[in-house]
Amino acid sequence: MDRISSILLTAVLCFALPDGACAQRYLPGQQGLQFTAGTVNGVNTNPKSSDFAFHAGMAFSTCTGNGNRWVLGGEYLEKRHPYGDMEIPQSQFTAEGGYYLNVLSDGSKTFFLSAGASVLAGYETVRHNDKPLPDGATILNRDALLYGGALTLETEIFLTDWLVLLANVRERLLAGSSVGKFNTQLGLGIKILIN
Repeated sequence: MDRISSILLTAVLCFALPDGACAQRYLPGQQGLQFTAGTVNGVNTNPKSSDFAFHAGMAFSTCTGNGNRWVLGGEYLEKRHPYGDMEIPQSQFTAEGGYYLNVLSDGSKTFFLSAGASVLAGYETVRHNDKPLPDGATILNRDALLYGGALTLETEIFLTDWLVLLANVRERLLAGSSVGKFNTQLGLGIKILIN
């Protein structure tokens, strides 16, 4: 009898809720893999431009409840600096560990706005450690260990219960860089929930 009562109660609740039932999103322990890419220090999407800069990254996130989450990941950032008729690449490889707080979400749990703070550590190389230039000049910047942090504002829009569209803006501060310590990133990406 209990089983029949449960089925009837479930059916009644389905019809009693005018908007239908919402998926349960961002439950404690829910995990996801995210992939992001974007521009650095402006919106220059022309890779042939002398000041083109981009970043790409991958991260693993674990929800702690209420839309808050831990994020662990890695990122590659490349900036090009014009020199005569050539470009000198600056590459950064960084690892990130951070915590993101849910600032705003809608009632259907389709839209989330989060603010995050991260600790970063990594490595920077200028022209892939090839110091002499074709005109005889030498690059004095040395490869360096990087350390610092980032502040992020991120929007998440659930396309399905397991696929999320990401858009973010972040400011990175990395001490140890001899070329530039501050970088503003604009990025888009996807997150795939794995449980």
